[in-house]
Amino acid sequence: MASIKLLRIYTDEAAHFGDEKVSEVVAERARKAKLAGVTVVRALFGFGHSAHQHRHHLLDEDQPLIIEIIDEEAHLRAFAASLADIPGIGLITLEAVEILFEASSSEEHPQLPTG
Repeated sequence: MASIKLLRIYTDEAAHFGDEKVSEVVAERARKAKLAGVTVVRALFGFGHSAHQHRHHLLDEDQPLIIEIIDEEAHLRAFAASLADIPGIGLITLEAVEILFEASSSEEHPQLPTG
């Protein structure tokens, strides 16, 4: 059985790669790489090693974001390496997950193996 993991990227809405938001670039690359799934979550508050506080404000463009991608470990490691061309992308972690249930409405997206 393949090892299923969670790739998590901590970034913010102010992070850009060229004219595009980093979160949109990462999500589009994940889609093109046919990874199992990606979610972008806006956080209420956060800070990293710089201690710069990112807070959620209605009109603020520097809101913290978390990008989560689930897939097989080998696919995620290769995908993370492919993001090296994005300067200042943020912190990237790889974490163990246990899939308890997955409902799929389409055969187009095969279900991940559990185990």
